[in-house]
Amino acid sequence: MLDRKEKLSRLIQLGLEVSQISDLDVLLEKILSEARILVHADAGSIYIKEGEMLKFSYSQNDTLRAKLGPNKKLIYTTFSMPINNNSIAGFVANTGRTSNIPDAYEISGSLPFSFNSDFDKKVGYHTTSILTVPLKNTRKQIIGVLQLINAQDDDGKVIAFMDDDEPLIIHFANYAANAIEKAQLTRTTIMRMISMAELRDPKETGPHVNRVAAYSLEIYEAYARKKGLSAEQIDSQKDSLRMAAMLHDVGKVAISDNILKKPGRFTDEEYDVMKTHTILGARLFGGARSEFDEIAEEVAMNHHERWDGKGYPGHVDISSGDALDGHTDKDGNILGKKEEEIPLFGRIVAIADVYDALSSKRVYKEAWTEEQVLDALKEGAGSQFDPELIEVFFENIDVMRSIQQRYPDDA
Repeated sequence: MLDRKEKLSRLIQLGLEVSQISDLDVLLEKILSEARILVHADAGSIYIKEGEMLKFSYSQNDTLRAKLGPNKKLIYTTFSMPINNNSIAGFVANTGRTSNIPDAYEISGSLPFSFNSDFDKKVGYHTTSILTVPLKNTRKQIIGVLQLINAQDDDGKVIAFMDDDEPLIIHFANYAANAIEKAQLTRTTIMRMISMAELRDPKETGPHVNRVAAYSLEIYEAYARKKGLSAEQIDSQKDSLRMAAMLHDVGKVAISDNILKKPGRFTDEEYDVMKTHTILGARLFGGARSEFDEIAEEVAMNHHERWDGKGYPGHVDISSGDALDGHTDKDGNILGKKEEEIPLFGRIVAIADVYDALSSKRVYKEAWTEEQVLDALKEGAGSQFDPELIEVFFENIDVMRSIQQRYPDDA
């Protein structure tokens, strides 16, 4: 457990760290993790205000995660609740007041809210202390709620949240709220780009790109942990990867409608044009000025390459689209990148994109069954896909399924 001086020092540093995260999902994970560390809380959740409702948007629980085994993530479902005084989170969002409850099962009858113990009963958890603070922006508007559960002492015994911790968390919540607003603006900008692409290609929907991005992040995290990368190294790239994965097919906006919206099969010439969306997308991020630009270019350029070298666009110069010297076959055809010639993030998004495409209904096809999709991925290991990444994917299949539920097509 951090002492008072350490908490204050960490709080100052956190203000800078959260302000530098651009992706909303990555930011919520960071906010909740760091808030829990500050007050040594076992669990917690973040609710984001959407109209007159609170959306349960992110959750962590160390006790439940420990039951899953090493490096496994807690699976949760999102839901919404009204902003009123009937629930603890609703009360805090409605009134803007912090709530510090020593024992959830002993809430005073004079308070307007009560504790819903359904979750505890369902999963075998026991909620005791709850600290709930509003997330207020610089205009004092409430954009959500941060809820921390079960403070612990140095021996792991559950205790009440200390009164001295309230101002720390409130101050951190203000940092967090402003960072969330900035990330929401970034997400809105990206989704507008996706909406523009969707006007051209109906497959490029918001739920589709969010699923592809979320799958990609989970594959990367699990793979990076297996490779022994530090948490700092992993965190430094998660933010950019998620946004880049959402924009993997943005180059399609430059493809003619005559090709992009053609109902039948492409001719060889039309398919060659269609394949250039990878190069066109990569060019949008050329002249990299940030890690995001670098990763977005890598993803756009390489997510249709194949492990066996039969993908596209292959070894080409981004600016011209011509083959690089020494990378054509005897007939002058451009050689595809193969195996680890394909950058890691391209190999990851390739799996995520195909998994979602096969799992989803389209105007030209029905969704495949899960068994069919998973069989296709297994069969593609070592030919279409990096076999080690496919192994990581299947090790985390329960998380992939939960992502499908979090971003349904009819949302």
